Amino acid sequence: MAERKRVILHSDLNNFFASVEIALDPTLGGKPLIVCGDPKERHGIVLAKNEEAKKYGIKTAETVYSALKKCPQVQMIGSHFHEYKRYSRAVRAIYERYTEKIEECSIDECALDMTESIALFGNGEKIAEEIRQAVKAELGLTVSVGVSFNKVFAKLASELKKPDAVTVISEENFRDIVYPLPVGELWTVGGATAQILAKLGIRTIGQLADADEALLTRVLGKRGRQVRVYARGEDDDPVKWEKRKEDLKSIGNSATLPKDITEKEDVKRWLYALSESVAARQRAADVGRASTVHIVVRNERLEDFTWQTKVSPTALCGDIAKTAFELFCKHCPAGTRVRMLGVSVSGFDYHVEQLSLDNAIAEETGVISYEKKERAENAVAKIREKYGYATLQRGVVFKDEKLGGLDIRGRKEEISPSAQNPKKEE
Repeated sequence: MAERKRVILHSDLNNFFASVEIALDPTLGGKPLIVCGDPKERHGIVLAKNEEAKKYGIKTAETVYSALKKCPQVQMIGSHFHEYKRYSRAVRAIYERYTEKIEECSIDECALDMTESIALFGNGEKIAEEIRQAVKAELGLTVSVGVSFNKVFAKLASELKKPDAVTVISEENFRDIVYPLPVGELWTVGGATAQILAKLGIRTIGQLADADEALLTRVLGKRGRQVRVYARGEDDDPVKWEKRKEDLKSIGNSATLPKDITEKEDVKRWLYALSESVAARQRAADVGRASTVHIVVRNERLEDFTWQTKVSPTALCGDIAKTAFELFCKHCPAGTRVRMLGVSVSGFDYHVEQLSLDNAIAEETGVISYEKKERAENAVAKIREKYGYATLQRGVVFKDEKLGGLDIRGRKEEISPSAQNPKKEE
């Protein structure tokens, strides 16, 4: 069987600190702005700037005094790191709708492994575009996302178009896009290294890719071979994420609906659609069966209500959705205008051997055993992985004109707890 091609995204939030300040106070938008030390004292350095400030040649890390000489009317805002961390976590929550394999490179940059996600959500470019739109619509920030088959090219792609863009570097086009670029554009090739390579006649990434490995090793040491590997698109460094399944507390999925709904059958369709994704992520996380099902309901007044119940341990979509719908019918008043629905499971059983009705007894009584249901759902999952998520659908979640179609890709998907490791803005 051929090895599955990797799908790696690199996200880079544009002018992050400045963008957060504008999101918090929109009146700051449209005019040159820098985030710096105490604005009243006018000392320190520029931590971040917006697009308008860039037009005046203002750069990160230059002195505020220098920035004021370039643009006397620039707005100066003090830093609010607690807000930057809060927004960084909110952006990560959007990424987690698609994958738990997230490597935080800094407070505003992440590498994302979407290799296992494309079966559910479409190709890497489609996922990147959905992320870009969600970050903009929900948080008021812009992000540039690079899509490629390795981390180095994904990061490079994220740098090529800014702000607010998606760029794809594929195995088919990378030579056309990457090779003409200056060698200094390649990750880990700084100014000093670029100067050394220039003396060897190596000025583009393509020339670096074709260079003699022994020569590069002699001049740059071990880094010589490394940068040549990067230039040739041979980087196989994995997205570094750490989440032991024993630390996983819950897996969930929620969606803000295209329009408010009141009919129970409409609610049922959405709960099944959401439960499909929850069960798929539960299988992928290999956490065993869950013993608690939770739902959250938001009404037209933006009030949230949550309910939960214990269940016989399960990892089946049918069990999760059935329980979720029962919770809704039991607790939610008739006629409630539902704006958002969420489903999650918790209480995972990692180690205990799973037991169910003996198959013979199940056949005798006409009850379909858990194992048979599980085999059926696993078979469906394999078909979807190979041919696409839309290949097989439950009848209950077929598109309904009055619902505008069930689309769970715009939902908030959660796996908790999420490791947070904010780093400084680059």
